[in-house]
Amino acid sequence: MRRALAALSIFGALASMIPAALAGPSLTRYERHEAHMGTRVLIVVYAADAAVAERAMQAGFDRIAMLDRELSDYREDSELMRLAARAGQGEVAVGEDLFRVLQASQTVAERSDGAFDVTQGALTRLWRSARKLSELPRSERVEQARANGGYRFLHLDARARTARIDRPGIGLDVGGIAKGYAADEALSAIAAQGVTQALVGLGGDIAVSDAPPGEPGWRVGIAPLAPAREVRKQTLMLRHAAISTAGDAEQWFEVDGRRYSHLIDPRSGWPMQGRSATTVIARRGIDADGLDTAAALLGPEAGTRLVESVPGAAMRMERQRPEGAATDVRTSDGWPQRAPLVYDGERQARSHVTAVADGWSISSRSASTRSSRVP
Repeated sequence: MRRALAALSIFGALASMIPAALAGPSLTRYERHEAHMGTRVLIVVYAADAAVAERAMQAGFDRIAMLDRELSDYREDSELMRLAARAGQGEVAVGEDLFRVLQASQTVAERSDGAFDVTQGALTRLWRSARKLSELPRSERVEQARANGGYRFLHLDARARTARIDRPGIGLDVGGIAKGYAADEALSAIAAQGVTQALVGLGGDIAVSDAPPGEPGWRVGIAPLAPAREVRKQTLMLRHAAISTAGDAEQWFEVDGRRYSHLIDPRSGWPMQGRSATTVIARRGIDADGLDTAAALLGPEAGTRLVESVPGAAMRMERQRPEGAATDVRTSDGWPQRAPLVYDGERQARSHVTAVADGWSISSRSASTRSSRVP
């Protein structure tokens, strides 16, 4: 379901953003890259010295590596794949991380009427093969794979922390939400080491904590889908927030002159066509990461309604017009409009204290940021 990169280009806290000399007398900027979850992971921290920074960054990378081992659908021994292997065999006890991700996924699935669906593992693998071969699968194979899934076949028991998949053969793929969750958890691991000014970027999913020294937030630039005079690059300032983009800038293939996205609609079984990029900002990465794919597949009207139903979330959707000469941009309520374009997740949380009581909090511990791209 998920992309390695999507259509917008999002840049967060790069080495050229703030010279180390401006970090103040007590904090210095440090960064490291590692490969995890099939992508390039960047961690940036401000710390008192190199030893503190190294411990914090290592804690973040270790947490991401742990989640990769639990949530990957490329690892046959992951907890996710072990659960899928027991489909049709009744209740299965699952770990806390997997349960949180599945429960968040089911929330998005319910709210999007199945536009987001982590039980479509068979469909995911069919289209992965199609992209490698640059050919379309037969319609009957698409329908067979699509029918061998459906979020209503997945049942969760929060009290017992168990999962049940009704039918044998149903596969799981949490790629559309796991990176956002991993970014959140890496930030928590970094904060546990006493470092509270940090950025974690997994390919295109970005999550940040406190702003860098002397800055209102972490700078994240959103480039237009395609060079166009009427669409200018935006720069957001994020703190205690996450951002994620679903699009086809990097992962797509072409057959008979038609461009097919890697974003697959579980309701039809077929990929999106035409260039697009849907960016969502939210308090948590798990929120932004799940919502962007669902909103992209739902389209401008229904996608906007979905995002606006989530307290604190906001969306920017850009789609290429059929003639291909220009793009249309749609933003939801809550998308920053006035300079400086600051999104403060803590302020959003304080403004929506009834979110859990109202039945929506994807990232709640109790329920449980393409060209969002960090070069």
